[in-house]
Amino acid sequence: MTGTDQKTAIIVGAGPAGLMAADVLSAAGVVVTVIDQMPSVGRKFLMAGKSGLNLTKIEDPAQFDAAFGDAPPALRDALAQFGPAQVTAWAEGLGQPVFTGSTGRVFPVAMKASPLLRAWLNRLTQQGVTLLTRWTWTGWDGNALRFDTPEGPVTRTADITILACGGASWRRLGSDGQWADHFSDVAPFKPANCGFRVDWSDHMAPYFGQPIKATTLHAGKATSRGEWVITQNGIEGGGIYAVSAAVRDGVPLFVDLMPDHELSALQQKLDAARQKSSLGKILKSTLRLPPVKIALFNEMSRRAEPTTHTAALLKALPIMHSGPAPLDQAISTAGGLRFSQLDGLMLPSKPGTFAAGEMLDWEAPTGGYLITACLATGRAAAVAALHQIAA
Repeated sequence: MTGTDQKTAIIVGAGPAGLMAADVLSAAGVVVTVIDQMPSVGRKFLMAGKSGLNLTKIEDPAQFDAAFGDAPPALRDALAQFGPAQVTAWAEGLGQPVFTGSTGRVFPVAMKASPLLRAWLNRLTQQGVTLLTRWTWTGWDGNALRFDTPEGPVTRTADITILACGGASWRRLGSDGQWADHFSDVAPFKPANCGFRVDWSDHMAPYFGQPIKATTLHAGKATSRGEWVITQNGIEGGGIYAVSAAVRDGVPLFVDLMPDHELSALQQKLDAARQKSSLGKILKSTLRLPPVKIALFNEMSRRAEPTTHTAALLKALPIMHSGPAPLDQAISTAGGLRFSQLDGLMLPSKPGTFAAGEMLDWEAPTGGYLITACLATGRAAAVAALHQIAA
């Protein structure tokens, strides 16, 4: 696009979805301005990189798709066009080599987000993208976008608008969900990939911060063998996050403390040992449970039905909790713009305006799925906008 044919775009939100949209549009010759309310870009992206920046996950396509649950067609289509293989190629195209771990998770060799983000921003600068920070989107004035800026209120118009405003967790990183006030029908925000509050007794204090390994968590059909952590206020960690959607929605949570032992064999071992030892000694010496597992067993078994046998409790210990941790402490959020209110990824009431990323109503577990979907929907929104321009 050159001369009078050159089109303009405004992208609200400088996270992975917004930056991917800017990349695609600017590469196609569109004059792109990216606007973000924070002083710097990609803050949640950088925070994710502190634990290694899990970009995506290489696994069987059906298993990858299942991680997104009952995802709408627009999200499925976006992921089909930009899935794990494309995310890997994209990172390497920015000069950031990656490796795949034993579980299929893909990480940059640098094991952090900052080198990747710097390379990405450098490419966007070379493609002519303008970045404006400390600008807060405050809705529309007719067809123009309104912003509060350090210099006062302004309005801007463009041929294309892509909203990539994020979810409603991690307010201090810019994802505050305030954009929802500008829409009449938004699915309520709910915590996703979240911890849960537990009112521990004083006996659990020595175990705060300790990981629990080699367990299987169950919440209905959702299961997880990931590691998780006892905290002062409850439970959290990757293993918990994998089942958190079901638990949040009311499904009881159970933990199998000895997932490699069959119930019948465990019962036999307990029956034989009880003739000589107390339960405490059996858990420690016969079953060789680590202290944190013994403490958790003692804590939760006191709250369980008194008729439940010890072996059954070891295989399905109910985890009594007081609900999800606060929304702002969740890794991500469910809720947001309903796909049923969109035409693909476009707002029907605002032709030329598209939405992408976590502000859309979808959720997925951690493990590479979140970033992949944000990148994929950002790209899909930009591609749809280019098709509209061409038409």
